[in-house]
Amino acid sequence: MDIIKENNENGAVVRISEGNYLGKANAGYIEVSNFITLEGGWNESFTERDPLKYITRIEPTEEQRGTNGSKGMIHISNLDDVMAKAPKGTLIIDGIMLNMGLENFYMPNDPTDERFGCPSKAFETGLMQGIPPQVEHKLLWSQGGIAGNVIIRNCLFLNGNNYGILMTSRCGEVEIYNNVFLSNRYSSCCVLGGDKNGEASHVNFHHNTVAFSWCRDKYMEDMGYGFEYRTCVNADVHHNLFIGNNYAAVSRTHLLSGPDAKIEAKRVTNLYDNYFFLNAADLQLPSSGGGKWTNIKCTDIEDMVDEKTMPRAENNKFLDANDPALDAFDQDYIKAFADLKIISSSQSFDRNSAGNRFNQATGQNMQGTETRRVSMYGNRYNFDKALKLFGAKAGYGAQK
Repeated sequence: MDIIKENNENGAVVRISEGNYLGKANAGYIEVSNFITLEGGWNESFTERDPLKYITRIEPTEEQRGTNGSKGMIHISNLDDVMAKAPKGTLIIDGIMLNMGLENFYMPNDPTDERFGCPSKAFETGLMQGIPPQVEHKLLWSQGGIAGNVIIRNCLFLNGNNYGILMTSRCGEVEIYNNVFLSNRYSSCCVLGGDKNGEASHVNFHHNTVAFSWCRDKYMEDMGYGFEYRTCVNADVHHNLFIGNNYAAVSRTHLLSGPDAKIEAKRVTNLYDNYFFLNAADLQLPSSGGGKWTNIKCTDIEDMVDEKTMPRAENNKFLDANDPALDAFDQDYIKAFADLKIISSSQSFDRNSAGNRFNQATGQNMQGTETRRVSMYGNRYNFDKALKLFGAKAGYGAQK
């Protein structure tokens, strides 16, 4: 992808033919440092474009472990300007398919051993392993803010082990649409605001299919979001399909308080005209009484949100279990997710063990072990099957 450096003037259009692009020295990522257009999905003669036929992908393997750990697979850098009052350009990423599934560490696809978290032989892998040995990095990441407009469309974000999209907007419009986010860990899409006054950035997240966003670890106690509203940035989320997100389809749990409460009061986050199915929660809000989060069903969103912070919250609906859109998913995967369960959980703690007696004597915390086994967690989703989700439901989610 040295062609990016050769065509690095703001406004340049880089057309990319089908193939697997692993960047300079095949390190497993490409770096973008200018306001350009990356347009994948072209045939080799550049006479026809179809991102679902002529696949432009970034798909690292085991060989790239350790060479790309500090980079996003699409790594955005040097586009920030803390003094910018208006967008300095537009970055467009269009028709690129990102898949970390061949690089990640997974347990074997052996359903006979409950330690492996493999529901059946139909699965490509067992559950995703944590760290160690996992080498974590994002699929798309902005190193610093972006002082400009961003458009991300017609892309696939698949099997990420640490965010699908994590970026910061200094100022400008961020439009993310017509993408499939599938089997990503932590959060499928998170856009932070980089303007201290909270007025310079807006996210328009629409017509995306967001499915199987996994919690941070197999204890499933935090993260696992489809879309996160973050502070200092306004956002509209609409006409999406949110399916099987492990903690919440949409999270609005980050708030500014104290001296920054006046900034928080200006933030507007709309959520309307979306379909939801099989999510642990459809919308997650802070608890009014402290402690756990407030989890809300999609049909209750309009009644439960503050009209000032979420003026539009209408027409959020459950997707019918017989809707043909669900047929586009890997049926073994979605059924196993519906039956996800803790197979076994055990703790071992001996207050009088030699180690804990020593810890007590030296003022250190006593220690024990805990083991939890689950039926599945972050298992790899097949690339070709993921592409079938484009156009699964007319008017909602990723379209063809």
